Amino acid sequence: MKQSAGGEEVNQHESSVDLENILSDTDLPCLNRLQKATWMELKLLFKLAGPSVMMYLINNSMSMSTRIFSGHLGNLEFAAACLGNQGIQLFAYGLLLGMGSAVETLCGQAYGAGRYDMLGVYLQRATVVLTLFGLPITAVYALSRPLLLLLGESKQVATLASVFVYGLIPQIFAYAVNFPIQKFLQSQSIVGPSALISLSTLGVHLLMSWVAVYRIGFGLIGASLVLSLSWWIIVLAQFGYILKSQRCKDTWSGFKWEAFTGLWEFLKLSIASAVMLCLETWYFQVLVLVAGLLENPELSLDALSVWYKEKSEFRLNGLMFMVSVGFNAAASSIKLRLFNWNSVRVSNEIGAGHPKSAAFSVVVVNLVSFVVAVVEAMVVLSQRHVISYIFTGGETVANAVADLCPFLAVTLILNGVQPVLSGVAVGCGWQAFVAYVNVGCYYVVGIPIGCILGFKYNLGVKGIWSGMIGGTMMQTLILLWVTFRTDWNKEVEKAKTRLDQWEEIQEPLLK
Repeated sequence: MKQSAGGEEVNQHESSVDLENILSDTDLPCLNRLQKATWMELKLLFKLAGPSVMMYLINNSMSMSTRIFSGHLGNLEFAAACLGNQGIQLFAYGLLLGMGSAVETLCGQAYGAGRYDMLGVYLQRATVVLTLFGLPITAVYALSRPLLLLLGESKQVATLASVFVYGLIPQIFAYAVNFPIQKFLQSQSIVGPSALISLSTLGVHLLMSWVAVYRIGFGLIGASLVLSLSWWIIVLAQFGYILKSQRCKDTWSGFKWEAFTGLWEFLKLSIASAVMLCLETWYFQVLVLVAGLLENPELSLDALSVWYKEKSEFRLNGLMFMVSVGFNAAASSIKLRLFNWNSVRVSNEIGAGHPKSAAFSVVVVNLVSFVVAVVEAMVVLSQRHVISYIFTGGETVANAVADLCPFLAVTLILNGVQPVLSGVAVGCGWQAFVAYVNVGCYYVVGIPIGCILGFKYNLGVKGIWSGMIGGTMMQTLILLWVTFRTDWNKEVEKAKTRLDQWEEIQEPLLK
């Protein structure tokens, strides 16, 4: 039986019902229906996505500031912090964030269906699974020095990077709790409090970093430990909000023994989510690694790293260091938030039994993201000889970047649609299917074609990038076709069946 929810939740459900009613009202002229429905969907979208973009950028700023503090210790310390933060730590971030995406599917559909009590169970179940999964990741962190040496890093950099990484071990388990909490709140359209918590924590993080690194002299280990502590502050503050807020009184009813049941089923969905997200993330990382095999790797990699989010500039001796967070970082953050909120909207509407609203949301979000991407592409092309100097002062690298701008423009447009379609997959629970699509399109088609064009036909970085674009285009077309042919009424029925299977008698953990 559906439970009552707080005031804002009721308004959210009323908007959802109103949207479905408008789309189903054949008495209204088609144009009027589209205008009303589009305006309502856009209000819902930007109300959710705005604070989420802010939270994402603030959380990224914590990691960036840690690298900046480390950089003032010396060039080697900067290289070590960037290698640990963007190499080892990014591996854990991608895996756990991907696994946490399973909560988007389940909590979003349960919330839409009004089964509010299940959200707390899914949150706890996800936390248990991700915490257990954090144990083998801890082993990777502990073995970071030999792993980095195996990858060709110098002993000096590998040793310093491993020291930095040791301080990030507590952050693994902060991620394991934070990502389920974030998805739990987002599925209820609660984003403002998380953004404010992140903003407040950023100020505390900067102060603690300054004290630990400079005043006390803890150096690299101090910088990374403060970053871990800051993430735990975010976790505890968000959990405190869940315990005290009236908005979560129906979705959190205490710890349940049920959190320790159905772990295998949840793990399967979590792994599918992680594989789906990681295959997409690592695809563009491979572009940089493959470019390092070209005849002039330093120039090729410098040019590529200006455009790809958080990429590293390679030197011939294997030393990595961070150049900048480029133009594509901001663009990618907006699209990632659209990915998240499209999955929330779709899962909520499917769970609520609103097939027309779910389908309409997919169309609106795709169009918004596509328009944003086209504008980005036009700016890049028109300012191609100016933008590159924002990130590098070298004329040779700047010219190489400008020469690659047409490839970037195409990539931006494709990435305006593809992440949103992946959000549809998360909302519907298609993660395993999309993981297979990603393997085929990215790693069977895109990378091999890129290598053939780049090396066999001597097209260099342009050939490699062309192969990557081909793989992304194939994946986008497949997801567009599948989404276009989706029977949304069947998705509603499948969501209901999934919730019925997972809903069990709940017994409190603490009586």
